[in-house]
Amino acid sequence: MMTTELSIQESLYPNLTCFGCGNANPRGLHLRSYREDDNFLAEFSPHPEHDNGFGFLNGGVIATVLDCHGAAAVMWECAVRGIVAPEGAPAPFITGSFDVKFHRPTPLGPIVQLVAVTLTADPSLISVKSELNVDGKLRATMTATWVRFYPRVR
Repeated sequence: MMTTELSIQESLYPNLTCFGCGNANPRGLHLRSYREDDNFLAEFSPHPEHDNGFGFLNGGVIATVLDCHGAAAVMWECAVRGIVAPEGAPAPFITGSFDVKFHRPTPLGPIVQLVAVTLTADPSLISVKSELNVDGKLRATMTATWVRFYPRVR
């Protein structure tokens, strides 16, 4: 999926410093997600430092990649629905919870394919299902709930 087109993250949040999907984080993963029909697609190239100690992709890295890829679906939903971050908030939604299932080990070398789909979206809650595949085999899935973020007034 090599493209020169700006990703959802780059076009909607160009100054985001998120470790997983922030383009402005020099040490981050720089995940780039794109919309295709009702799906959100991305690829991720694991690095040797993402090793779990046994030659597979670390589970925490898998969770981060799935969470941040799902964030692209949330960003998109907010943009098309005109949902903006309230004054003082970095984004309109934040991860409220997620459930990750590891179906089989993820090899460290090959490029990982990511697919996400929005399950529900309303002004206060968005849920997304994401999956991670390598060599056409499902390796991990995540269902995440994103909740509307309101900064505390001090």
